[in-house]
Order: sequence, then C-alpha cells, then structure tokens
Amino acid sequence: MAVKIRLARKGRKKLAFYHIVVADSRSPRDGRFIEKIGLYNPNTNPATIELDFDKALGWLHNGAQPTDTCRAILSYRGVMMKKHLLEGVKKGAFDEAEADRRFNDWLTSKEKSIDMQRSSLEKAGEEKKRKRIAEEKLISETRAAEIARRNAAETAAEARGEEPAAEEVTEQAQEEPVAETETAPEATAEEQTPAAE
Repeated sequence: MAVKIRLARKGRKKLAFYHIVVADSRSPRDGRFIEKIGLYNPNTNPATIELDFDKALGWLHNGAQPTDTCRAILSYRGVMMKKHLLEGVKKGAFDEAEADRRFNDWLTSKEKSIDMQRSSLEKAGEEKKRKRIAEEKLISETRAAEIARRNAAETAAEARGEEPAAEEVTEQAQEEPVAETETAPEATAEEQTPAAE
C-alpha cells in the first residue's frame, strides 16, 4: 500500500481550505484517510499552516510520500529540513547536537524572513489605507469648496437683487425633472392634402 501525505479539500465554493492528511494513494481526494496531521488555509495572507510537526516527521520516516504541494508546505515548516538532518546523523556525518543546532539556526532565519514578509504586508496595507483616506479627503474638500462657491454666488446674487448666473440656472434646470411637453396631434392625411375640386 502506497501511503501519501496530501491535501483534502474542505470549505465552500471559491473559498476552500485544506486538511493535510495521510492517506492511501488509491483512496479518493476527499475520501478515507489514515490520519489528519494539519490544516492549510491559502485564503489568508500569508497562508495559515497548522501542522503536527512530530507526526509529519514520523510519517516521512515510515515512507509516506508527500505530494508536490505538501512537500512545499512541509519544507516551509521545516519538516523536510529536520528529516534531512536526521538522515545525516544516521549516516554519521555529524552528531545529534550539531543537527539540532543547525535546525535551530535555520528555524530562526526562517522566522525572521516570515516576520519581515508579514510586516511588509502590514505596512503596504496601512500605506494603501492612508492613500485611500487622503484621496477621499481631497474629493470631499473639492466638493465642499464647490458647494461654498455656489452658495456664495447665490447669496451675492440675492443681495444685488439679480437673477442667478446663467451657469447656475442651467445647473438648476438640469437638477429639476423635465416636464413632459404636450405634443400636438398629428394632422390626418385628409387635412394635409388640399381638397381637389
């Protein structure tokens, strides 16, 4: 029996998340599985990954083959690195303390890069929000200035006892609903042609 570490799709249409499962390769994608070892949600930014590290490592040592996406997830979380280092210990390349030191160094550098990515995403989001607020403020200021200009022109016209300017009249005419004009009934064919005698 070939055992795979793969994703099982959950969630709703166009908003899927995945369970990371260990399953027989012949079973359907969302069908029976041996064990659930994690969760992967690509809808968040950065993607949310919850993984039982020890179970994943144990299944890899027992011969489970990850799919390409699961291999990338396991590599991102450090399971593949830990497996690689433990194989080096088994071959005698270095001892277990050295393997732990190397893994911890790799893990700290990975966490730093993830934190930098997260902070850059937050800064980009804040900058986008600030820019949108500035644009909205500019639009509201221009609208307020236009309204103040119109009101000043109307009060000046009223003070002089004049009609509002032609521009304002046309604007008011555009704002008012247009009344339907009555059309004259069409002349019949008899009225249009003179009577021939």
